[in-house]
Amino acid sequence: MRPWLAAIALVASLRAEAQQQEYAVGAGTHPHDVAPAADGGVWFTAQATGELGWLDPATGAVLRIPLGAGSAPHGVIVGPDGAAWITDGGLNAIVRYDPLARRLTEFPVPRRNANLNTAVFDPDGVLWFTGQAGIYGRLDPAEGVVRTWEAPRGAGPYGITITPAGEVYYASLAGNHIARIDRRSGEATPIDPPTPRQGARRVWSDSRGRIFVSEWNSGQLSRFDPASGEWRAWRCPGARPQAYAVYVDERDDVWVSEWGQNALLRFSQVTETFESFPHPAPGADLRQILGRPGEVWGALSGQDKLVVVRRTR
Repeated sequence: MRPWLAAIALVASLRAEAQQQEYAVGAGTHPHDVAPAADGGVWFTAQATGELGWLDPATGAVLRIPLGAGSAPHGVIVGPDGAAWITDGGLNAIVRYDPLARRLTEFPVPRRNANLNTAVFDPDGVLWFTGQAGIYGRLDPAEGVVRTWEAPRGAGPYGITITPAGEVYYASLAGNHIARIDRRSGEATPIDPPTPRQGARRVWSDSRGRIFVSEWNSGQLSRFDPASGEWRAWRCPGARPQAYAVYVDERDDVWVSEWGQNALLRFSQVTETFESFPHPAPGADLRQILGRPGEVWGALSGQDKLVVVRRTR
């Protein structure tokens, strides 16, 4: 079979093995980030209403937990302790929610108006996070102390990721670069993509430690290989693509939330082709994406919904 026919056949096979479903999570919630929970549910941040949400995919039931006056949560991840950890820009704090005790714990960030964004846990159980005002920081839950550093190029730190080897990288949207954090010293070293003013928004590592970057301004998905220093880039399909977030699944397929097409994209590293999962209604505003084996979840902030793409085989 000719290579291009093989690629078409593979894309058709991938589409046949995936199903898409959406869930309403409450009018006016404007969900921003999602995190599959250990109990089979899905956490989400209701940024507009200052709440942490939990969806039961089996029934569609939604639980909403108020985070406090002034809350405007951005990111949520599940920690090694099974709790939901939230970066809350309104409270200017890292917030932990224990689903068993149903208890909230706040860890104030010492830098005022940090515009907190995204967090990740390293192999030692330390939480690293970003703030678009120009900071990044860490919280060791065992100590309960938050420490921050000024970003080397000022405003912009946004998405953050951890590699299988335990290296931490963040993306700077306003700064148009990614950076590697030395976990011992806390020092961040900027790394410039070859495309100028590309708007590196979020980052994710694949199983080989290569860093994928969603470029908001250029509409590209790019990849940085720390081992070789090589960059590669692929323009997302469509006339005016805007790549918002990126996530690499357990098969090393790369997922991108793309605003120009109002779609979730899957990029195959094997064929170097994109497959699109469009949303039926306009203005979905698909933001962060995250998954677990067999599922990729996203937050449709423009439609007050969560979306999932499930593999059927």
